[in-house]
Amino acid sequence: MAISYSELNIIICINDENELNTIIWLQMLLPFGVIIMMTTERNRIIMTEQFSEYLRENGKSENTIKTYCRNISLFLKWCRDSFGEEPMRLYRANVLEYISYMRNIKQYDPRTVNNHISSLKTLNTYLLENGFQKESAVLDSDFMKIQIQYASPCTVEKKDVEAFRQRLLEHDSKRDYAIVTLYVYTGIRRSECVSLRLDQVDLISREIRIVGKGNKQRIVYINDKVVHAIREYLKERNSNSPYLFVSRQSEKLTPSRINQIFNQYSDSITPKTLRHYFCSNALENGYSIHEVANQAGHSNVQTTLIYSNPTAKEMKDKANRL
Repeated sequence: MAISYSELNIIICINDENELNTIIWLQMLLPFGVIIMMTTERNRIIMTEQFSEYLRENGKSENTIKTYCRNISLFLKWCRDSFGEEPMRLYRANVLEYISYMRNIKQYDPRTVNNHISSLKTLNTYLLENGFQKESAVLDSDFMKIQIQYASPCTVEKKDVEAFRQRLLEHDSKRDYAIVTLYVYTGIRRSECVSLRLDQVDLISREIRIVGKGNKQRIVYINDKVVHAIREYLKERNSNSPYLFVSRQSEKLTPSRINQIFNQYSDSITPKTLRHYFCSNALENGYSIHEVANQAGHSNVQTTLIYSNPTAKEMKDKANRL
């Protein structure tokens, strides 16, 4: 029998003797967050809300924390479905079987498999460091080898991007037009965009102070198009919110609302599409690899280097000329 306490977002599983059965879940700040798992050995805690704090202390963004906790939740669900209960700790055999399940049954893309393995490996490290586990259940050799992508991930051309901006301009939404223009000419991340505060934007100096992954800060330089778009938006902005982009319902836009804006005007262009476009376009127009890496917030210039390669379309055109 399961009793749900919605106010506290707690689910307690109780057996016929009215005793704690297998698991007590306490959902943390995140919708998919795994907080407490208690076994039949009573109060032996395997995972606590401290795992979330552990991730923050190690510089993980809120989106990364949410992804890691969701992945762990999916692993535990697989355990329940496979052998009826969550394990008391991570077992090597379970991890290997789960990897096989993701590869062969779910047929996940290798990058997705590696993302799940990374989540489990981080959990394993946390359990080891806090004395909940004595041996490693997730190894570096578990990660799938992925062929390095050669073609630039940019999939749109300048005419497509400018046509997209024009549709927003004609729709007369100065906020949405400013958001998209900012994406096109700065390569900003979605999480960075919604968290952008007014005091981080200096239109006179043409600089924006971005707080990126792991709270790392960088200065992004903006062009006339971004300055003009934001100025026009600020003329009609009516809010006391400290955040730059607001709505009638909220003092801060959500990532899902950003997605809705893009989906309203295009079936193919997304925030990530425009981030790829910015990196590729900046390199084509004279930026150095290190300059683009700084603007986009890439921690490794190897990530930036891929944008210097021809696009898949260009490579296909070359192949047709052979």
